[in-house]
Amino acid sequence: MIPNAGAFLPFLLLILPATPQEPEGATAELVAQTQAGPVRGLRLPALSGHVTAFLGIPYAEPPLGPLRFRPPRPLRRPWRGTRDASAYPQACWQYVDKLYPGFPGLEMWNPNRELSEDCLYLNVWVPSPRPRNASVLVWIYGGGFYSGSSSLDVYDGRYLAQAEGLVLVSMNYRVGALGFLALLGSPEAPGNVGLLDQRLALQWVQSNIRAFGGDPSAITLFGESAGAASVGMHLLSPASRALFHRAVLQSGAPNGPWATISPGESRRRALELAHRVGCPAGGNDSEVVACLRSRSPQDLIDQEWGVLPQPSVFRFPFVPVVDGDFLADSPEVLLNAGSFAEMPVLAGVVHDEGSYFLIYGAPGFSKDNESLITREEFLGGVRLGVPQAGELAAEAVVLQYTDWRDPEDPVKNREALDDVVGDHNVVCPVTLFAQRAAERGAPVFAYLFDHRASTLAWPAWMGVPHGYEIEFVFGLPLQPALNYTASEAALSHRMMRYWGNFARTG
Repeated sequence: MIPNAGAFLPFLLLILPATPQEPEGATAELVAQTQAGPVRGLRLPALSGHVTAFLGIPYAEPPLGPLRFRPPRPLRRPWRGTRDASAYPQACWQYVDKLYPGFPGLEMWNPNRELSEDCLYLNVWVPSPRPRNASVLVWIYGGGFYSGSSSLDVYDGRYLAQAEGLVLVSMNYRVGALGFLALLGSPEAPGNVGLLDQRLALQWVQSNIRAFGGDPSAITLFGESAGAASVGMHLLSPASRALFHRAVLQSGAPNGPWATISPGESRRRALELAHRVGCPAGGNDSEVVACLRSRSPQDLIDQEWGVLPQPSVFRFPFVPVVDGDFLADSPEVLLNAGSFAEMPVLAGVVHDEGSYFLIYGAPGFSKDNESLITREEFLGGVRLGVPQAGELAAEAVVLQYTDWRDPEDPVKNREALDDVVGDHNVVCPVTLFAQRAAERGAPVFAYLFDHRASTLAWPAWMGVPHGYEIEFVFGLPLQPALNYTASEAALSHRMMRYWGNFARTG
């Protein structure tokens, strides 16, 4: 027994470190009650305040075993207790780009979490204090339908959520053959299950977002590249239209020549993949799918790119199929018929949409030099950039994009091929999509992003490449540790305000 213990109390109070006190209500903000049970997130600093991040919330049953290639199934039963939602989920199995190992401009797009088929999870960022009936932004990542993950650093939702007082959601969805292999007519592999993953996540948002302070009647779907094409496909798909109210398409549209394939081509690619992994491609569909399910995800990914019908750039092996269900007809036909949801649309492109893709096979292009392109290389690049064009169409492209004052100029040839690939795959499809939406009476807003970030790792000749507006939309320049300039921080603030205003009022 210590005599006169009270005498020690002032001394103890002096030497014990002060315990940080959570702001009133902050602890309560860490828990949200979903229909499947409570989830506990974590409190993160964001700008001059905080957000609560709920990471890795399941929205579907794991698509394992016999569920591979099949549509996602909603969660069957609630979980017990409070589920931890403080860490990002696994990324869906996908191709990992190794063209330039260790190069930050490339590695920023590669998955930063373990790969798994158990990957159908979503994330929610909520500003603090938790709002009531805040507008909601739902992000769909790009990646050519063969890659992508909601956990990438460039998709950190905390800054946009806090700056604009919005609830922000992102989801994983299946990609590559696991998300888009299709043998139409077979319930074992009906195709478009990656799009159905996205739709189920949107249904989850409708059912649960009030628990996070969001308004289910004010949901804006936004995405980039294949994510933007996905947004457009949900606009075209009757079963998706009621799940959101505004749409943002960044550098992609569903009518892009790379974004969908026909039922016949989807079947050819599925059977070619089966052949390449040693499955009997001549059997019935159930036997083919059973064999494909016996192969590891990596086995499938290793052979995916071999199914493309010809050498090309800006073409991807497994993409959405015009299945007569999710897509009643081709996006071009649906757009021209006005068969899509009439809602406010924000759509735009970056200055140099084609440059990123030219390093993937176009003759003469590399990140490690100036990519000065000869006339012969330019002509070969046109054939790769517009692979479905016949001779007359290819000649018309050459005629249109050549600077005939000096057709041998290597810089002009490089810039022309950038324009060919960018216009054909992004600029023209996005422009046409916006035009058709406006013709139907929808409010349409357009942008051109032409700022090259001071931190960009890619060479100067690539200009403002595909995908490099995203960091400004998500507020990365507001992080001092990333060494953006003050003017870039201001630009990011402005873009977040544009996106936020659109989400609130259209």
